Amino acid sequence: MNILCFRINSPLSCSLLFLLLFAGGFQIQGWAQDKPSGFRAGTAAVDITPDVFPMQLRSGASKYVHDPFFVRAVAFENGDGRAVVALMDAIGVGRDMCDEAKRIAAEKTGWKAEQMMVSGTHTHTAPKGGDTSPGRIAYEKKRGEGLAAALIQAIKSLEPAKVGFASDEEPSEVYNRRYFLKEGTMDKNPLGGYDQVRTNAPRQNLLKPAGPTDPEVSVVDVRTKRGRALGLIANYSLHYVGGIPKVFEENGKEVGMASADYYGEFARIMPYRLGGSKPPENLVAFMTNGTSGDINNIDFHSKRAPRAPFEQIRVVANKTADAAWRAVKKIEEYDESPLVAMRQREVTLTYRMPSDEDVQKAVDLLKLTRKDQEAINKRTGSVARNTVTFSGVDRPDPEKVIVQAIRIGDQAIVSLPFEVLVEIGLEIKEKSPFPHTFTVSLANGGYGYLPPPNQHKLGGYETWLGTSRFEEDSSVILTKNLLEMLGELKAL
Repeated sequence: MNILCFRINSPLSCSLLFLLLFAGGFQIQGWAQDKPSGFRAGTAAVDITPDVFPMQLRSGASKYVHDPFFVRAVAFENGDGRAVVALMDAIGVGRDMCDEAKRIAAEKTGWKAEQMMVSGTHTHTAPKGGDTSPGRIAYEKKRGEGLAAALIQAIKSLEPAKVGFASDEEPSEVYNRRYFLKEGTMDKNPLGGYDQVRTNAPRQNLLKPAGPTDPEVSVVDVRTKRGRALGLIANYSLHYVGGIPKVFEENGKEVGMASADYYGEFARIMPYRLGGSKPPENLVAFMTNGTSGDINNIDFHSKRAPRAPFEQIRVVANKTADAAWRAVKKIEEYDESPLVAMRQREVTLTYRMPSDEDVQKAVDLLKLTRKDQEAINKRTGSVARNTVTFSGVDRPDPEKVIVQAIRIGDQAIVSLPFEVLVEIGLEIKEKSPFPHTFTVSLANGGYGYLPPPNQHKLGGYETWLGTSRFEEDSSVILTKNLLEMLGELKAL
């Protein structure tokens, strides 16, 4: 006979009962404290702002930071169902760093690495890590440790909670950047031919966009049992905004500044949307990057008024925070016992094999001087080298990439380790069996752009060998796996 859990206040009664139980062959499986049950959630925000200078930005060495950098996380648990979603203010988070942080967090918490999702915002003004300079070495260490700490803190801060799901739209700040052009205005691609579309082309040459946009701002709104805002995960399919201020040093040199872009500003102001002048204490809110591989913030059809430094970032952050607030207001009922479950697969993808014709073009182009190569296209050298490499003995082996699917009640979240073109995300939303679904890009590693097959056929920057690495049906393979995983979660 088993006794699962009981409490006894008297020491004498306790001793007597022990004797009786053991004499009678009872097995005691619990004592003094119940195992936590029901839906719980926890949050964390770990500051990873660089503090060793000069740091390395895409624009060069710098000692200037405009706004702070964080790793933010929200953890969910209900019974055996667990999932934690973490977001780093970074252009991306490599597979090795993700794996190591998850390993540490799993060791410290008892959760499985497969129950953890990690992604980057894709701000282009984040500091670089690495092992080539003191600033890069220090930042690599700081952000890796910060990622592990955020996962651990979110899991260890679990408390009884409830959750709601909704979405609204902000269509005025998303634009598909791939365009068909007027006849005779297309520039040569890196191998000297002509694509059907171009990315960020001069507006006087534009004919029509080559794809759609996704204006949806999705939210997962987590509250304590008493209704205090605890965590908010948002999702929007938009690239970084940019327009970060520059610093002119005394010698006249123009130096870049580090910034978390609109993702950081959204996280800063969202608590005020939910709490007014008294934002909820310790609320962790963040904006994940949706399927924004071909979506940016450039209005190609009208000319916006000139912006002050950082102004457009504030505009986008304010608009998306407003949309998130409107979405929260739509939530009529919060689920106090949502089913929590997560699935992960490692899917093997094959690197692209260039055609014999393209390989010969590449070989010929590499015989040219760098100046002559750049006269064809600024990326001729890199694309030609990749074309030769991918066709020869140094061709990369097939690679396993992680895809994940999370269920929290009626909300589904899926992830891909790419800059995902928007049509893929729209297809997943359309075919998902859940009423609420969104995709997190640049999760658990980064492998370049992921175009669907129809966009591969059109060509353009996002499809060139190097920016895009895997076979043209890779998005089809990954989408199939994600939809299967969503089906499994729905059947629970």
